[in-house]
Amino acid sequence: MIAYDQVVQEGDWFYDNIVEPGKLPLLLCLGAFVVTFILTRVITRMIRAGVGPFKNNVSASGLHIHHAVPGILLLILGALMAIRGPDSPWFEIAGVIIGIGTSLILDEFALILHLEDVYWTDEGRVSVELAGLTAACIGFTMLGFSPLGVDDLTVGEIQVRITLITGLIIHALLIVICLVKGKYRAALISCFVPIVAWVSAIRLARPQSIWARHFYRKTKKQERAVARAQKFDRRWDPKWRWLSDMIAGAPSEPDPPDQGPLELPGLDAPELPPVEPRAPEVNPADHTSPEPAFVEPQTADPARQRLSMPPVG
Repeated sequence: MIAYDQVVQEGDWFYDNIVEPGKLPLLLCLGAFVVTFILTRVITRMIRAGVGPFKNNVSASGLHIHHAVPGILLLILGALMAIRGPDSPWFEIAGVIIGIGTSLILDEFALILHLEDVYWTDEGRVSVELAGLTAACIGFTMLGFSPLGVDDLTVGEIQVRITLITGLIIHALLIVICLVKGKYRAALISCFVPIVAWVSAIRLARPQSIWARHFYRKTKKQERAVARAQKFDRRWDPKWRWLSDMIAGAPSEPDPPDQGPLELPGLDAPELPPVEPRAPEVNPADHTSPEPAFVEPQTADPARQRLSMPPVG
């Protein structure tokens, strides 16, 4: 009987906080996003290893089709379905389709950014970081982080939600401080582990960050920030790389070469005048001229020396 009452209470809580405020499509979108991302990474790693049913890449007429392509089509389909009308279950189905399409696109975000296949390089790790940030942003709009849209609340529930909203605002400000201090990884982890934002926002900024350029200029804090960043990177970079390799797979290809500065068609670079060599400067107070360069004497041929010698007597 107690278990039945607990199930009924949990059902009422789900309806009051998820279904009634209209957050069910968003919850389904988040679930579809996370599941699709995990399955996509598993499948791509199986393709690279050459195991399982996904030994060969999907291709048509010899052209490799990246999974961002069906992701774009699913995202368009979900958006059109969402604006069809407020009828259920169209919103719920659209939420699932949009979650799947968004996950497929963001999994190859690095490819879209660089316009080059960098999936298995260090540059491809940005896709994993962006996918984690997107999942956190979707989760922030759920009940635990956005407690709005619920009717018929008691005084205690209102107090809890006001406290939660206040904590959310403070936490968001701390994440922004982490970003300004150049601690991008800490900001990403803070979306899931809030205590990281509180610690990272108090500690020194990264030496190349916006915060350091404005507040640490030519001070002892700049030297301390450089020393602490080097120490931190030596300690935590291997651990972060291990975690990233475990989630996204270890890079097996080199990073793309630097293409140099961007050259726009039709715009020629201005021609610079040739630089003439400057004569060595002489200090007027010092009357000594610059020493000439040392020239190593060359050894002449003995036969030529005998021919060139003047006759004696």
